Parts: sequence; structure tokens; C-alpha cells
Amino acid sequence: MKVLIIEDNPDIAANIGDYLEDNEHTVDFAGDGITGLHLAIVNDFDAIILDLQLPGMDGLDVCRKLREDARKDTPVLMLTARDRLEDKLAGFEHGADDYLVKPFELQEVEARLQVLVKRGRTVQPRELVVGPLKYNIDAVTVERDGKLLELNPIGLKLLKRLMESAPNVVIRKDLENHVWGEEMPDSDSLRVHIHTLRAAVDKPFGTAMIQTRHGIGYRLVDPNAVSA
Repeated sequence: MKVLIIEDNPDIAANIGDYLEDNEHTVDFAGDGITGLHLAIVNDFDAIILDLQLPGMDGLDVCRKLREDARKDTPVLMLTARDRLEDKLAGFEHGADDYLVKPFELQEVEARLQVLVKRGRTVQPRELVVGPLKYNIDAVTVERDGKLLELNPIGLKLLKRLMESAPNVVIRKDLENHVWGEEMPDSDSLRVHIHTLRAAVDKPFGTAMIQTRHGIGYRLVDPNAVSA
């Protein structure tokens, strides 16, 4: 498993991380809610361990933004010292998949993650489809009208974000953060990579799917659908 641990207590984070790595899992860390949300959005983790009380943005807001704004369905195991029923219900209402009260056994953390990941693999779609365009997330392949497209890693990231939001517009800042985070190479990078993406997705087929909303961002549309 590839697991993101969002926990501001360095001892707890290290204990969980060491245990998971000793059991051959890959682990990444964030010590606050804002950093954790960013990592959860721009990367594909198998599961997220999310503390409820975090600096910058609490776990409930992180989970809600992950589900509602980023539209990510990565399984979330929420950790907290609060054991009241209403606290647990709040976690589930904001999108958590499971809830574990501190203190806990590390073996139980791993066992719950395994269950969440297996459950997610059986019910979560692993293919994005917009009209004639298909993106197989597991195989990392993109096809349009059955023809395999060659995309670079940045093009794949941009296309995935556009397909997840289609047919809605994705603002430039969102796309830039999704690909580069806070370290943009230069102001023309997004435009250049969108141009390259269009050359692969649109140019050979004669019908544009990637549309520009000048001064706002971009969107992906089904060319066979009624124009919005």
C-alpha cells in the first residue's frame, strides 16, 4: 500500500510510519491539514490516515474538501482522541471511511487499512470516461475512439484532473497546483503543456474536446453531447 499519514504529533506519525514501512508499505507524511490536503490531491494514495485535530485545517475540513472539492475517493481512516458518538458521526458525514480512537494498536491500524483498500478496489471505478476518451488509471493508458494516445506524465495529470471535473471548468490555479504545487516553473508552463495535450487528444481527430475559458481555465467536453 501507498499510505499518506496526516498527523501533527511526530511521535505518533513516526510510530505508524515505521510499522507500515517495516511491513513493506510506502509512506508519506504531512504535519498539518493544508499540506496534507495538497499531497492527497496531487498524488494517488491507496489510503490516508488522517488525524482529526490538525494545525492549519482540521481533519474534518481536510476530508470534506478532499471529497467535495477535489472529488477524490481515496479511503480515509480518521484518528482522534475523541470517542463520543457525535464525533464519530461527524467524521463519517465529512467523508471518512473508518474511525479509530487513540490509543490504538499498530496492528489494528494496518488491518483496517487493508480492509479499506480491498473494499475500495472492488467498488471504486478505475477508469475515467468522457465521450470517446477513456483513461485507464491502473494501466495508465489513454484512448480516444479506440486509438492509443501517447501522453507525458504532466499531460496525464492534466487530463486526469480535466476528466474528473468534466464538463465543468477547472481554473488555471487549480491545474497548476495539481501538477506543480507551489513551485511553478514559469507563467507559460501550463499553456505550453495544454497545447501539447491538445496535440495528442484533439488534433488527430478533428474535433476539440479541450476548451479554453479565457482568463478562467479549461474544461473537457464530450463532442457528441449537446453544447452547454
